[in-house]
Amino acid sequence: MKEMIPMRREGFRLRLYLLTALMLAGFGLLLNRLHDFQILRRDEFLSQVPGNKEVTIREPGIRGDIVDRNGVLLAMNVRKYELWFNLEEVRDAYLARLRAAKVEAYSGPIKAESDIVAMVKDGEDSPIGQLQKLGLAKNFKASAMRTHYLTHGGLIPYTYYSDLNFSQFAKIAENSRKIPGVQVGVRPQRSYPYGTLGSHIIGYLKQWEKGDISPDAQQKFDHYIGDDKGIAGVEASMDSYLQGLEGIKKVAKDEKGRTLKMLDYTPPELGAKVMLTMDARVQYLLENVMRRVGRGAAVVMDVNTGEVLAMASVPDYDPNAFIPSISSERWKSYRESVQLSPLTNRAISEFAPGSTMKVPTAIAGALQGLARRSCTCSGFVSYGNHKVGCWIYNMRGGAHGPLRLSEALQRSCNPYFNKIANMMGCEKLVEGCEKVGLGQRTGIRLPAESPGILPGSRGWRSANPGLSMTPVMEAFTSIGQGDMMATPLQMAAMTACVANGGKYYQPRIIRKVVASNGEVLLGDQPVLKSDIIAMGVAPEDFELIRKGMWMAVNESGGTARRAKMEEIEVAAKTGTAQTIDNGQKSHNSWMISFAPYEKPRYAVAVVVQNGASGGLVCGPLTYLIYRGLFTRDAGGRLPLKRMQEFAGNTDRVEQVELPEDVLAAIDVTVLEEEYAGETGAEVTALVPQSGTPPRAQIVPLTPTITIEADDEGTVVPRAVPVQP
Repeated sequence: MKEMIPMRREGFRLRLYLLTALMLAGFGLLLNRLHDFQILRRDEFLSQVPGNKEVTIREPGIRGDIVDRNGVLLAMNVRKYELWFNLEEVRDAYLARLRAAKVEAYSGPIKAESDIVAMVKDGEDSPIGQLQKLGLAKNFKASAMRTHYLTHGGLIPYTYYSDLNFSQFAKIAENSRKIPGVQVGVRPQRSYPYGTLGSHIIGYLKQWEKGDISPDAQQKFDHYIGDDKGIAGVEASMDSYLQGLEGIKKVAKDEKGRTLKMLDYTPPELGAKVMLTMDARVQYLLENVMRRVGRGAAVVMDVNTGEVLAMASVPDYDPNAFIPSISSERWKSYRESVQLSPLTNRAISEFAPGSTMKVPTAIAGALQGLARRSCTCSGFVSYGNHKVGCWIYNMRGGAHGPLRLSEALQRSCNPYFNKIANMMGCEKLVEGCEKVGLGQRTGIRLPAESPGILPGSRGWRSANPGLSMTPVMEAFTSIGQGDMMATPLQMAAMTACVANGGKYYQPRIIRKVVASNGEVLLGDQPVLKSDIIAMGVAPEDFELIRKGMWMAVNESGGTARRAKMEEIEVAAKTGTAQTIDNGQKSHNSWMISFAPYEKPRYAVAVVVQNGASGGLVCGPLTYLIYRGLFTRDAGGRLPLKRMQEFAGNTDRVEQVELPEDVLAAIDVTVLEEEYAGETGAEVTALVPQSGTPPRAQIVPLTPTITIEADDEGTVVPRAVPVQP
């Protein structure tokens, strides 16, 4: 018995030890699980418990203004009142109402693709139900709402109203805190106070792309509103400067999605102000002058700086139509007519330059020492089976005889420049033309600028690898036919080089960019690209080119007489190039010019599609432009008003009329057929095409299209038309 007592005690101790070990193990396991639940997975479980939560919202930056050189506002911001649904909060509030009503809730995740629309609009407690009580419900597209929720959940608010007026905004703002998932706010909205004025320069915006949110932003923000972005004009090219820094707002919300209070707020910042070289009043003048024709473009440049003072393209469009979105019907009307193409900036689009090309040909010849070379015009130059005729030969079988450079420019003699081009050859012709910006983009800060086509250049050879330049192709290039293409901006910049005595400045539309803190991000500095005199051309030889353009306006026999002014000496060169317009043979008429002759300030290039001749069509337009410019310079004041859209037309323009007193003052003595004759029409059906395909029209980026309501999203009865 005594022997068994120690054994029992030993067994008791063993059981005690085992029990203690089990208790310690269980306690350790409990501690481990508590650590897992309370520390490692705390946020996960807290998120599942109804209660207040902190929400981080991303707000877009404030877009900077665009102003003209004198500070006139061309693109600005106005207040826009919006209403958004956070669809995730709408869903959570809906489920909370079910639980509160002790209704059997869904097991597992909600099938939002079939339910979210009902959650938004069904019942008096739904967001739209409560908005209906306020008389502020509107129709929407249910399918778009479902797609939005499936794609973005609660990250991106669903925009229900983007155009609330102030009284509507105030009414909703008083009640929005009581409506789960509903938020109202004030955002800047772009506005163009002068309507269509400068629309091709300024451009327009589209709403931000919801698929562009970075993974970092998705982690950082609970709700995200992006920045509108420019997709045309300066709005696009200067988008990175115009966009302001984002704002960050942190708010507390309850389990039903109702806003409780603001926790923290960093307001969005204002983007930089972009000042253009454009003068709004000169732009107004230029656009009104160009509306005398159906389609065309014009550029006014400062010859001493390269600054673009005005750039007009007709037809035009209203950038306000794209804010905040454009109707599908209006977008279709902008896009459906390839011939009118109001969204195309014709000032930086390519056209066959016709006889205006004789000026850069003359510059290329001067660089090769040919400025004083005399050539004889026998009426035409033969190239095998091709005969390139002079206008005087085709009109009445005549010839100009021996000509020097100035006379050849004055009379626009084709054979003279054909022979000069052949003398220097393709390589030197191309080299000289490239020195004054042809065959390449000017680098102006505008999107979709065409480089044009310079036959024989590297770009042309790349597009036509199996072809080489021939003497006849050189001849046609020299007079702006064949494959030769140039933009009005290129021709204006080249003309400015002639005007100022040989300095080619890069065209500029941006004068200055200033940050909101006053820091100058881009300065006002002319960019000299080349100097023809420094390259070896004697100033007196270069003056022969300037003199020829002066003679074309101011002496009998010149083709640009209708640009002549009484008190200001204008120098110009006309051109009319054969082309195909809507499947029919047509012409593009041109005039390039500068003034005053002795101390030039302005260079002007004008092109009119389906214009009969440079002299009869573009000459009067050029005169009207200069009359406005020099009236202003003499102390007058050009008007400036909001402009409406100009639809344009495809009609042929035979001539632009000038008042009789103006015609009498300039003493037009040249035969009318001379204006038509210098056109280049003499080469109809004889122009050898090298094979360069016509360039496709640049398709503008698709803007934000207004979403129309569907039947399921119709919550307000639509008006029924009254039957007669």
